[in-house]
Amino acid sequence: MLARDGRPLMPCHPARARELLGRGRAVVARQVPFTIRLKDRTLADSEVDGVQLRIDPGSKGTGLVVTDEKKEVSQEGATVTVRRGLASIELRHRGDQIHLCMRQRAGYRRRRRSANCRYRAPRSDNRPRPAGWLPPSLRHRVETVLSLATRLCRYAPVGEVHIERVAFDTRSMSAERPLSEAEYRQGPLAGATARAYLRNKWNSACAYCDVRGLPLNIEHLRPRSRGGSDRVSNLVLACVPCNEAKGSTPVETFLADRPDRLARILEQARAPLHDAAAMNATRWQLLEALGTLGRPVRAWSGRRTKGNRSAMGLTKTHTLDALSVGRLNHGYGDAIVRYPERVLVAKAAGRGSYARTTPDRFGFPRLRRARTKQHFGYVTGDLVQATVPSGKWAGTWTGRISVRARGQHSLATPRGRVNVSHRNLRLLQRGDGYGYGGRPEPTPSTSRKSG
Repeated sequence: MLARDGRPLMPCHPARARELLGRGRAVVARQVPFTIRLKDRTLADSEVDGVQLRIDPGSKGTGLVVTDEKKEVSQEGATVTVRRGLASIELRHRGDQIHLCMRQRAGYRRRRRSANCRYRAPRSDNRPRPAGWLPPSLRHRVETVLSLATRLCRYAPVGEVHIERVAFDTRSMSAERPLSEAEYRQGPLAGATARAYLRNKWNSACAYCDVRGLPLNIEHLRPRSRGGSDRVSNLVLACVPCNEAKGSTPVETFLADRPDRLARILEQARAPLHDAAAMNATRWQLLEALGTLGRPVRAWSGRRTKGNRSAMGLTKTHTLDALSVGRLNHGYGDAIVRYPERVLVAKAAGRGSYARTTPDRFGFPRLRRARTKQHFGYVTGDLVQATVPSGKWAGTWTGRISVRARGQHSLATPRGRVNVSHRNLRLLQRGDGYGYGGRPEPTPSTSRKSG
């Protein structure tokens, strides 16, 4: 909720917002997240205690929760701290999509380079990078979290930011057991090459057909084209016929008719550590970026978050983890007394592409894209209200559109997509690079209140 001059006030209940809008005392300032602006009240006329922003970062998604904390007197007469969740947002990243697009672009460039300049020497790989450089897929995670945090600070009186900062021991996770100091200094390839290690591991035989005495290739269990890594746990030895037959097929599909062999191979494979590595690479940059908000930023351990969540009987989601970030003294009666039952899901969708052409699967131009993104006053991603006068889709619909040059824009509705003329559209909110939805929290909490 905003004051008359646009400065943030304390959040209110949805029923109170409906009452203010119905009486004409407020207007809608933003649709998502829903924000109203009062017409007859300034910040000086209001009592603003301030709220906290709590963040649980993740590789695939991040939870952001706006909370407030108050002192109450318990039945025993002790003063305890109660925490209430006011608004929850689950941010879903698209780092994997960015990584795939970067690899695809590199493949297109490699093909053009080999086709046009076949005998040119390879470009030097000794190129310096600025301090704090991150790959685009990781920088996206930091920038989107900062973007939503900045927006919440604009619409709510955030006084401080609390974030969970964890470090993953990827070496111990790879070994699936605690390690000694000496084992940290020596990895699985200590004193051996990757090929020698794999020959000893698979007894110099093909992992798929057990053939011996033939040339063996190093094969990726999970193909690189499907997100597989070069970790030695993702590598096996395969003969040339098996390697060519498998190609980029997932090993589960390739060995679907041989479940015993599939189980034996997967037993020796280990889970990829992409997510853990992404969190380790971005945790300090995220903390530094949040420091630019002008609010005090406090980092907390994941063990404390887990203890708070377990003590309150909450399930594990990004938003409930974010609600549990920070200090709660359960021995003295501190508790989480309310959490939002409805979570706003913000999925990063981007703002389009700079590409001038649409390529085919081989990287050759297939068709030319339009130079302009705006058609008849609308851009793809805008939130609009459509009034369809007649036909199967007659009625009023609200959703996001994909624009077309001819003016028949495509509107996404809960029942599917419908083509609507630009004359029947009304703009509600400009596209901001996110697609919005909602979901309920999976299970009710054992705390005292919910709502």
